[in-house]
Amino acid sequence: MPAPVWQKSSYSQEGSNCLYVAAAAPHIIKLRESDTPDVILTTTPTSLHAFIRAAKAGRYDTSR
Repeated sequence: MPAPVWQKSSYSQEGSNCLYVAAAAPHIIKLRESDTPDVILTTTPTSLHAFIRAAKAGRYDTSR
């Protein structure tokens, strides 16, 4: 399997912790942070979409 082609999030600022995304195979997405590049999360587009929707809705806010 070829190495993933990582793309930096457009929301990442220079010099800050960055989120990288790579399409590993059809229906597989890999995520990693610049400060821990050896830790790679693997998910599906459907699961990532559900997580982002829940985060935007405040489901993971601990300040409530």
